[in-house]
Amino acid sequence: MTQKSQPWIFSSAFDLSFIIAPAILVTAIILIFGNQLEVLKDMPLWLWFFLIVGVDVSHVYSTIFRTYLNSEELEKRQALYILTPLFSWIIGCLLYGFDALIFWRVLAYLAVFHFIRQQYGFMMIYARNEKEISKYCKLLDKTAIYMATIYPIIFWHCNSREFSWFIKGDFFSFDAPYFADIFGVIYLIILALYIAKEVIFYQRFKTINIPKNLLLLGTAFSWFFGIVFFNSDIIFSATNIISHGIAYSALIWAYSYNQTRLKNPYIFSSIKKLFSYKNIPTYIAIILFLAFIEESLWDGFIWQENGAIFKISEFLPAVSSPQILSWLIPLLTLPQATHYVLDAFIWRLKSEKSWKEILFLNR
Repeated sequence: MTQKSQPWIFSSAFDLSFIIAPAILVTAIILIFGNQLEVLKDMPLWLWFFLIVGVDVSHVYSTIFRTYLNSEELEKRQALYILTPLFSWIIGCLLYGFDALIFWRVLAYLAVFHFIRQQYGFMMIYARNEKEISKYCKLLDKTAIYMATIYPIIFWHCNSREFSWFIKGDFFSFDAPYFADIFGVIYLIILALYIAKEVIFYQRFKTINIPKNLLLLGTAFSWFFGIVFFNSDIIFSATNIISHGIAYSALIWAYSYNQTRLKNPYIFSSIKKLFSYKNIPTYIAIILFLAFIEESLWDGFIWQENGAIFKISEFLPAVSSPQILSWLIPLLTLPQATHYVLDAFIWRLKSEKSWKEILFLNR
């Protein structure tokens, strides 16, 4: 497999910079400064703003260019785009009204599923041209990427950690470190088999799938060091958010860029202008602005912690009424919940070919 025949999504430079490099680079930084970061109890405000507002929440809003602002998508999946936020909010209200912890727990596991499936999706995309390998080798690829994400989550459930996904206690907790150890041994065996398979494949065909292997490497390193090796909220947040959010926002931009080269499917024609190289800062600014508005509402109504950043929160009343919170919290989390659910449909690998033809237009 030559450099030109490598199964990049958009281009080698783009994929390496925005899809693969974030996980590898953030892990490298963590390995260098991890000991200093692990002793910090509070995340610096600038880092919190960059990670939460700048990457985590903003990447959620990048989805709208693939869904609600895309007239073709709206016409093709009307029921999905109308019913998903409606039912997500109703179910959220019912869960929160019954028990707030159950609400956050369901949302946390939905988020975990979304994060794991993103890495699996990228892995399968990068393996799309490997026609020569057997079904057992393909199964090994799938198992390796799943184990790279599921093992750290299993470890988290079986060992005390100093961080949570959303709130303290949102994951089930079991005092069973031995189970994590057993799962870890299985994980190592899977990785060894995967490496052996890649070596044999290279010896036989004199080629190696660069993006697929780098994607697995970055995923394995960022999830292991972010969750298992270090026990720090700052380190977990950095590895988790950067490797996921930047890659997702980049994927949406690449897809939209290709789609605008074929046609202008957006409900507002001016949106097309965002998807050019010179307007990347504008694209980032828009999703960042939407994230800023959401976090302003969270801070004003719920947290009341960062009024120096979110000036609008000074004019919003802090809500403590359980009755109001039972519908307000699900409403504030609705962009996330909708993003998680829709993402399970719009990138399905076995779905119609249309989105693949657009995404791989350059290839």
